[in-house]
Parts: sequence; C-alpha cells; structure tokens
Amino acid sequence: MPSFDVSSEMNWQEVDNAINQASKELGQRFDFKGVKSEIKLDLKAKTITLWCSEEGKLDAVVDILQSKMIKRGVSILSLEYKDKESAFGGSVRQVIAVQAGISKEKGKEIIASLKESKLKVQAQIQDEQVRVTGKSRDDLQTAIAHLKGQQDQIKVPMQFGNFRE
Repeated sequence: MPSFDVSSEMNWQEVDNAINQASKELGQRFDFKGVKSEIKLDLKAKTITLWCSEEGKLDAVVDILQSKMIKRGVSILSLEYKDKESAFGGSVRQVIAVQAGISKEKGKEIIASLKESKLKVQAQIQDEQVRVTGKSRDDLQTAIAHLKGQQDQIKVPMQFGNFRE
C-alpha cells in the first residue's frame, strides 16, 4: 500500500547563519547606536533568546531576525514567540521556541485535517512525524496538496518524504 511521511525538519546550520547575520546587522544599523542587543541560540533547549536594552527596539530585532531567516530559507512558521519579559536595568527579553519535528498535538491536527477532507487515506503518528497511507498514488498526491494548503492554519512547516509504492 503506498505511503508517505509528513515531517517538520529544521536546518540548524541555516538558523545559526541567520542569527549571525542578524547580529551583524544590529551592530551596523544607525538606529541601534548606543543600544545593546543580543541574539542567542540554545540548541539543546531549541530556543532563541532576544535581549534588548530598550523595550521599543525589541520589535525591530524580531523583524531583522525574521527577514534573515526567510532569506536563508528557514520557515518562520516553526517559531513560537513567548511573552516579553522584563530583564535587569529596564531591558527586555523574549524567548522564541523553535519547533523541530511534529508534536503530538500538531500531529493530531494534521490527522483531523485529513479526516475532514474526506480523502480515502489513513494517517498515524510515528515519533515526530505522521505516516499517511492510501490505496492509490493519486489519493496520496491529493492529500499532499490538501496539507500544503492547510500549512498556515496548522502552523507547522511540513516536508513530504519517504514516498513508497
């Protein structure tokens, strides 16, 4: 029976490159003269921490980071922004969780979306991916097209691979 896997992979090297480029731009921009800002990547916790000495400038830091990520081909759908929190000396910090892999909740959303579409496919969660099986290749291609259209609602960047006959 034909099948394919839905996964959400993250290219950590490109994330690191985007952070380095954003940090470089922050150091060169005129509107950030005298403003201390920092972007840190924690690979173990899968988080990016933004810190800025002026609260109003934090949104600009986020915009710069997002533009660099888009240029490097990293989907910003995989970024989950936490609340801004006050840090020492009137500065502000924001933690961004990076989603790598499909969580159980998001997997259930993908399966529910496929069931709602009334396609003749079955889906099941396997670790950090979802396996979709169907009777014909055409059903699977229709399922892929459906999931690509639902990507913004589910808020997970999806890759489709391991297509088997």
